[in-house]
Amino acid sequence: MKISVCAKASPMLEQPRLLILSTCLAGFMAMAASTTAYALSDAPKRDLDATGAPIQPAPVDPAIAAVLNQISPTQIRHTIEALVGFKNRSTISSMDKDLPAGQGVSAAADWITERLQTYSGDCGGCLEVKRDTFTEPPQTGPNPRITQPTTITNVYAILRGKDPEQAKRIILITGHYDSRNSDTMNTHDPAPGANDDASGVAVSLECARVLSRLNLPATLIFAAVAGEEQGLNGSAHLARLAKSEDWQLEAVLNNDIVGGNTTPGETMQDKSAVRVFSESIPANATPEEIRRIVALGYESDSPSRELARAIADVGSAYDAAIKTTVTGLGTEIIQVFHPVLEFRRDRFLRGGDHSSFNQEGFAAVRFTEWREDFNHQHQNVRTENGTEYGDLLKFVDFDYVARVARLNAATMAVLASAPPPPEKVRVVTRDLDNNTTLHWDAGHGAPSGTTYEIVWRETAAPDWQRSLATKPGDQSVTLPISKDNVIFGIRAVDPAGHRSVAVVPMPER
Repeated sequence: MKISVCAKASPMLEQPRLLILSTCLAGFMAMAASTTAYALSDAPKRDLDATGAPIQPAPVDPAIAAVLNQISPTQIRHTIEALVGFKNRSTISSMDKDLPAGQGVSAAADWITERLQTYSGDCGGCLEVKRDTFTEPPQTGPNPRITQPTTITNVYAILRGKDPEQAKRIILITGHYDSRNSDTMNTHDPAPGANDDASGVAVSLECARVLSRLNLPATLIFAAVAGEEQGLNGSAHLARLAKSEDWQLEAVLNNDIVGGNTTPGETMQDKSAVRVFSESIPANATPEEIRRIVALGYESDSPSRELARAIADVGSAYDAAIKTTVTGLGTEIIQVFHPVLEFRRDRFLRGGDHSSFNQEGFAAVRFTEWREDFNHQHQNVRTENGTEYGDLLKFVDFDYVARVARLNAATMAVLASAPPPPEKVRVVTRDLDNNTTLHWDAGHGAPSGTTYEIVWRETAAPDWQRSLATKPGDQSVTLPISKDNVIFGIRAVDPAGHRSVAVVPMPER
């Protein structure tokens, strides 16, 4: 017997749920009862609901859906196995002269380069494969993780956008290919790094393999960086490179520990969820910008937070291509695989490569499995008192990694297909009134046929609740909704329904 989940789990879930038939039936009954009660009541209509309609998933692009179906757990397994095979991918192993052939971080960088070149060959040279190699100086201060000038290499491939007006727009995905064991300075003993972070590199490479088959208006970059375990060195260098070369980076998707830990006996893992961490106040905000953000109540509306909401929006549209099946007691339950928006930059006591891009002012988020097993991170491979330690291949769920890859690929393809986000988005604040007037400019290179969608939510709500499509040519609208009661955003939409990230308005007097 097969049972489809009756309602999608909210992307804002904070605890995993067991989706079972009885829960669905109870939910339907509760909704029916509440709907009847509301219809019979004389409750006044909130101005939140004065116009527009509840947010609906965007239409599915058949070309994107077809590509998502090409993402392969088998291919992902091959990538992770290959990276584990380099034994110890410590960043500082690049300086070792006594490593056996085919071991260490440099050999891993060469293999990643070769894989991206192979994918480029498969699509007729559509990918530009690059190596960003630099020398990281010794670190100062207590407990340095780099003690001598060290060669670090980031590897990335560029899929140029096909629209000359939009090709400067860039969506970037990354994972780190370096690994470590219990000692960050140990370059010889096993540090398989299957989950942390061969899984994230596998997502980046798999997205490169399948998305290279699409002709997209904007540019995609597929990266694998090193130096994460030594202090985010590789991503910091790549982010500074992007800043110095004026890359128009609209979104950075960092995948780190997305292996769906499969430790025997683990009962709290949720294979239907992946966490998406995003910063609140931008890391590079000036004191004046911080004061303005706080005054406007925009602490939860940074570009990174809006990117996270866009990921949730994509997930809701492409859930049929990213679903997961749980079998138990003779019943198959199809769960909706969904991103869980975590309203913090990262986990306690931890950091990730997205923070390097945040520091340079770019919108960047981190994907991480629902529940980590710290016995399988940053540990020497061993067994003690019946507990197995080490980041081993056997603890990775390749189907789970494939679902994470599909969500990333869908997000990249949708954002690259959508028109550029609107610019100079303003809310008129000249008068004290209960209406809201919004103005905006089209993003540079916006194609003909671009329209805009106004979205809004209550100030305490985590995600957009309602929307209103504007008419073609409109770049101003007045709504019978109090700007004091909601947060507004505006996103660009093309005729096929691809949506950009939303942009919140700044006051105009």
